[in-house]
Amino acid sequence: MPSNNCYLAGTRLVLSSQMAKTASTIRFKAKLLRPEMESAPVYPPRAGGRADQRKKPDSWTFLVLPKNASTKLPSRGMTPIEGMINGFRFQAVLEPDGQKSHWLKVDRKLSESAGANAGDVVAVEIAPAANEVEPEVPPDLKEALASAGAKTRTVWSGITANARRDWIHWIMSAKQSETRARRIKNACSMLASGKRRVCCFDRSGFYSKSMSAPKAAT
Repeated sequence: MPSNNCYLAGTRLVLSSQMAKTASTIRFKAKLLRPEMESAPVYPPRAGGRADQRKKPDSWTFLVLPKNASTKLPSRGMTPIEGMINGFRFQAVLEPDGQKSHWLKVDRKLSESAGANAGDVVAVEIAPAANEVEPEVPPDLKEALASAGAKTRTVWSGITANARRDWIHWIMSAKQSETRARRIKNACSMLASGKRRVCCFDRSGFYSKSMSAPKAAT
């Protein structure tokens, strides 16, 4: 399956109703939840804290993976997957929920294709993506990389998509704009020194309390 650019918590429909059954396939049932709307938009979208809830309430839903399903994934952090909801195939990147599990954003097109609405319990099958999924680089990081030295850009382009996702995740999990700006500056500096992976980063958000699933509407 070819890789494709995607939003960090987005989904992409795949025009097929078949999914290869492998030993890594994780099956579970979960309830589709409608997100509570925030009073003001959040931009840029963050991996941590509250998810992007700028759209009207009926434009997307989400589900939280059971912990026993999440533990079978290869990472406690952002995890590219391919899967099916009610037999309809999609690709996405799971987000950590800060409670040692993950959550999945389900856009309106996917929920309609799966024949499911908020409040419905859906049958889900997921597996780690067969190919690396390239993350979308936030505008402020993209600008910093463009103006950085050649070594920074060379290392950035030479690392894996998953490594780039970790750098982005670390930057986006900052709670304050000043912290985010400082992390972008430090990332460029570390890349320039040849550092290929960000270390000592709580990818799950459990210990740092920097990530959570959207708050469900009541």
